[in-house]
Amino acid sequence: MTDTHQMTPRTYESAVGRVEEIIRRLDSGEAGLRETLELVREGRELIEYCAGELDAVSQGLEELRLEELVARLDAGTGAR
Repeated sequence: MTDTHQMTPRTYESAVGRVEEIIRRLDSGEAGLRETLELVREGRELIEYCAGELDAVSQGLEELRLEELVARLDAGTGAR
């Protein structure tokens, strides 16, 4: 296994792509025991990275919705 796959992914999309590669390799049944262990470890790290990215986006969306709600409420009270 090369060191390039051990680095932190630069984007969510690249991490998802690598997870898909790992799944294909594991599903092929061609990986040996040690390679399987390395792939599973790498996959777990990538999935944790992706979950963190999704949480960050979710938090950002919640903040946007709150800002929009406040703006609507402010507009509603200003119209009275």
